[in-house]
Amino acid sequence: MLKERGYNVFSTDIINRGYGDDFFDFLKENRTYPLERDILTNPPYKYAEEFIQHSLDIQAEGYYTIMFLKIQFLEGQARKKLFEKYPPKYVYVNSSRQICYINGDMSKKMSSPTCYCWYIWQKGFKGEPIIRWI
Repeated sequence: MLKERGYNVFSTDIINRGYGDDFFDFLKENRTYPLERDILTNPPYKYAEEFIQHSLDIQAEGYYTIMFLKIQFLEGQARKKLFEKYPPKYVYVNSSRQICYINGDMSKKMSSPTCYCWYIWQKGFKGEPIIRWI
């Protein structure tokens, strides 16, 4: 959808699911840094902190890291330290439940009891997050 709207997008995944420009492990990626582009992803939940940390470590100042994660990501003592070090600039809470498909399999229509948010960091931002609803 981003490409259809004219955005310059380089899309990747760890495995080939039929979409993407390249396939590699983002956490082990070794490109030229600082990266002068925004990062938008739906990371594996158990590696979300690593994705956030790695994104912010490799990005140039002012670029955005955008993660699609459960609202429960706000909880936890370990993540509190992450949020204190790297406060998100915005958290957009989905006011309706979003459907996530396992490994891109859209053959089964499922409902979701889970609330998801878009967490948005801007490299270098220091301040209080703004919470909004979609």
